[in-house]
Amino acid sequence: MKIGNLEIKGYAALAPMAGVADRAMREICRAHGAAYTVGELTSSKGVSLGDRKSGSFLACFQAERPFVSQLFGSEPDIMADAARHAEKFNPNFIDINMGCPAPKVAGNGGGSALLKNPQLAEDIVRAVVNAVSLPITVKIRTGWDEDSINAVEIAKRVEAAGAAAITVHGRTRKQMYAPGIDYKTISEVKRAVKIPVIANGDVCDGKSAKYMYEVTGTDFVMVGRAAMGNPFVFEQINAYMKDGTILAPPTIEQRLDAMMKQIELMLKYKDPHNAIMESRKHTAWYLKGMRGAAALRRECGEISSIDDIKAICQKALEGNKDL
Repeated sequence: MKIGNLEIKGYAALAPMAGVADRAMREICRAHGAAYTVGELTSSKGVSLGDRKSGSFLACFQAERPFVSQLFGSEPDIMADAARHAEKFNPNFIDINMGCPAPKVAGNGGGSALLKNPQLAEDIVRAVVNAVSLPITVKIRTGWDEDSINAVEIAKRVEAAGAAAITVHGRTRKQMYAPGIDYKTISEVKRAVKIPVIANGDVCDGKSAKYMYEVTGTDFVMVGRAAMGNPFVFEQINAYMKDGTILAPPTIEQRLDAMMKQIELMLKYKDPHNAIMESRKHTAWYLKGMRGAAALRRECGEISSIDDIKAICQKALEGNKDL
């Protein structure tokens, strides 16, 4: 797949996940085969007003490239201004989020709320495209709810406005993350536009990735929640898509090693206290499926230091040493 002049190698990208896919996770997933990574959801208004936290989300580093800055908002001029700020950090391209279902985003007219206003969605894309020299991509859902499936219309509009690619999460905003992927609408979007289409939703291994490719005809896929505590999913997808190889599941040692590397990066890149607090959920995700995981996950809620994490790792190793 090619976006702008950039040839994307591999078969799956790491989807944006606010509060989850931070720099540490992006670097770990990239090291395990993610084709590219997308930054955390960034408020265009916050960037435009000089908010430090919003601005920090735009920074990108070599280990997570190809890297996509992701912006949300509902005002074309402010989105264009934020895109100019993002361009200074030299991401590979900029993504406009029109899919986030979170009330604090959609409730203010951004994210998936733009699906209800196709003209505004088109105006925002055109304003951003005209503001910067980088390729602009757009991430959408199939529609606001089952009675207003309009992904094809939105896709045609953003293509006309100059978007270089579009990602379709195969759920409505109303669905949030409930089971059920609308493969039909994703495939209709693919047939309706000439720019690359990236499919997102319930891709969790090589077989589900191949199914998404085959059923929808899309150019690429994104992996979101399946990568939480499981960066190995990208290696698994790459191997299966390449020649049908099904890789052996990572060992307990490999999983815990990846977890510790990710947490060490979090401690390096963030305020130590915040990193430790955030490590609680990441540690719990890495432990999923292990023997004794339920009890260990309860301990994760009490993590207050790196030593606590190391102690949990030791318990996990002892409880699974015969596997």
